[in-house]
Amino acid sequence: MSATFSAGLQRWNRILHRDAGYFLTAFVIVYCLSGIALNHIHEWNPDFIIQKRTIPLERVYTESEVGPELANALAGRVGEGAFRIIDVPTPGQVKIYFDNAFLQLHLAEQQAVYERVVRRPLIYDANIMHRNSLRSWRWFSDAFSVLLILVNVTGLFLLKGRHGLGARGKWLILAGAVPPLAAVVAFRLL
Repeated sequence: MSATFSAGLQRWNRILHRDAGYFLTAFVIVYCLSGIALNHIHEWNPDFIIQKRTIPLERVYTESEVGPELANALAGRVGEGAFRIIDVPTPGQVKIYFDNAFLQLHLAEQQAVYERVVRRPLIYDANIMHRNSLRSWRWFSDAFSVLLILVNVTGLFLLKGRHGLGARGKWLILAGAVPPLAAVVAFRLL
């Protein structure tokens, strides 16, 4: 290979690596944060915040007394608009449903539990993208993956000498391959 061709190839390799890396920065950060959130799904809800609070009732009500008038009055106390439906799931309890919330009245205890579900800002949207919940997003995700491979491969050839692929680089690649290979072996054995 001529020195001029090699220098040109090296130059285009750096340009591709740099520009694709800049372009992917936001994607990588979003996917990493979403990945961390989704990895801990058993410890918290990465998509929604569940807000709960207990409110006292003025007196003991019967199931038949809980109608539209009382439901609207209670809706105002918890900051909700019009209710959607009133339900009696079990004797002594009445549930008033709102958009993304409900108020469960415990009639004998003279109290109600208000529960509202709110999307986590930004994280919910990042998780939608990460899980490919939007059908058209799949193509962007595939392009993102291809570009990540390109950044990785071009990065292999950025440095030469004792810090390059032929020296230190190959050992770091092997070290980086150990955790996923160990995980595959462990999963197969367990």
